[in-house]
Amino acid sequence: MTFEELTALALALPPASRVDLAETLVASLAAADFSGFSREWEEEIKRRLKSIEEGTAEFVDADEVFAELDQEFGR
Repeated sequence: MTFEELTALALALPPASRVDLAETLVASLAAADFSGFSREWEEEIKRRLKSIEEGTAEFVDADEVFAELDQEFGR
């Protein structure tokens, strides 16, 4: 299964199931080894994970992101 296929399946889930999936994926990263990243990236990743865990992260729908990129850069 490709990343795109998996993403499409995940996005087809009901919202509550997508939240559960996102929480599971984020929790799996909490114990991740970031030693291959620079110190700055490690700090940024941890900051972003913390904002997700605290519920303060702002999410943007992928379709909106891609539409903005198409508008700015064209395809």
